[in-house]
Amino acid sequence: MAKELADLSRLCVHTITTKPWPIEKAAKEFSAAGIAGITVWRDALSGRDIAATGRMLRDLNLEVVSLCRGGFFPSLDKKSRQSAIDDNLKAIDEAAALGAPMVVLVCGAVPGQSLIKSREQIQEGIVACIGHAAAAGVKLTIEPLHPMYADDRSAVNTLKQANDMAEAINSPSVGIALDVYHLWWDPDLASEIKRSGRNGNISAFHICDWKTPTTDLLNDRGLMGEGCINIKEIRGWVEEDGFTGFNEVEIFSNSYWQQDQHLFLEKIKEGYLQNS
Repeated sequence: MAKELADLSRLCVHTITTKPWPIEKAAKEFSAAGIAGITVWRDALSGRDIAATGRMLRDLNLEVVSLCRGGFFPSLDKKSRQSAIDDNLKAIDEAAALGAPMVVLVCGAVPGQSLIKSREQIQEGIVACIGHAAAAGVKLTIEPLHPMYADDRSAVNTLKQANDMAEAINSPSVGIALDVYHLWWDPDLASEIKRSGRNGNISAFHICDWKTPTTDLLNDRGLMGEGCINIKEIRGWVEEDGFTGFNEVEIFSNSYWQQDQHLFLEKIKEGYLQNS
């Protein structure tokens, strides 16, 4: 058991992964299972005292790794873009109250608007939030999403694009979240990870697997080892280039959400130890 707990010392699980559990239940179960970290989705905080929730997580010996999610900056009208900025400022305040060191950004896109224009608006939105983030001690973490989400979820679709943006902004309050589900296919992934590592930009590392065939492009992610992603290889690249943070299990799955979540959590630990 002691060896297993040591092996789980860098394992983090997102609250969305065990979606049927409220955060209080998830936290107790994660802690009892020897999991060291938790990433909190904002919906899990609804109606709760955020600072008290953060204390509860730490009392259970869980490190709060990040808050998901901010972003969705692009819009066709200025008022909506300002509303998005305001919501991201709120997310920063929530992260600070929770004790989370970063907010993960799902950056957004607008159907019918050029991806170039949307990327410009994303960068402008992040810049507008940097001062507030720096004052709160919270990092804004750009997460590139798979191109299948380029229509309305994110105009940032490759690690190169995320690197370009982070380097252009050039702030210690901005980093990058690397999710293997979104980036495993990229032929330039290894070289772009090296680039991120040189600049110290990799702030988060998310893991799951791509099932073949997949039945849903959003809600059919697999456990580590259940699909076609070479997670160990990508983790190796990330760690070779200086990343020492948590390995965050982020699984959206209509199938797993319907199953016994205790058994699912055991499968997560097994998949993590054997296949990542």
